[in-house]
Amino acid sequence: MSRRKPEASSRVDVVITYLDQREKPATHCAVEPAGKLAILKAVKPPIHFYRYLYRTIGDPYKWVSRRSIEDDDLAAIIHDDRVALYVLYADGAPVGMAEIDSREPGESEIKFFGLMPERIGAGFGTFFFSAILDIVWSAHPKRVKLETCTLDHPSALRFYQKHGFSVYDRQRGVVIVQESDAA
Repeated sequence: MSRRKPEASSRVDVVITYLDQREKPATHCAVEPAGKLAILKAVKPPIHFYRYLYRTIGDPYKWVSRRSIEDDDLAAIIHDDRVALYVLYADGAPVGMAEIDSREPGESEIKFFGLMPERIGAGFGTFFFSAILDIVWSAHPKRVKLETCTLDHPSALRFYQKHGFSVYDRQRGVVIVQESDAA
């Protein structure tokens, strides 16, 4: 009988940057990437589909907050009518995800935004994020916020600032990363 070794974990110090917008920014002239594109709202997406997007997009940046959450608890969040998941598709395949949490009255938070690793640098980010901002602001919140940390893509902070977000706070934090057993 083989025994599975427990996963080791490591602590990673990070700086978390909190950003917001208080009004809709000027529209960006995002060049539409090549291919047949569609942005679809995933209404009450299957948990396995959400986890696939979350892990594929987030693993390079050590996204961990949703990794160990139980399926029922995750469903309670992402199936809430005030939480929306948008998926960008190119030629029928998923390219990116954006999760918008509007459970706080008057506010919308872009909880997760990212692209499949092989699609970074091909113009999808600006195109998708501009569309997401249009969607978020169409609900007329008083404030849109998001956060990024030093584990995210090196251009993430500049990217968000380029799209009209302003830094309102920075804090130090720790991310506990489970090291998967490669064997």
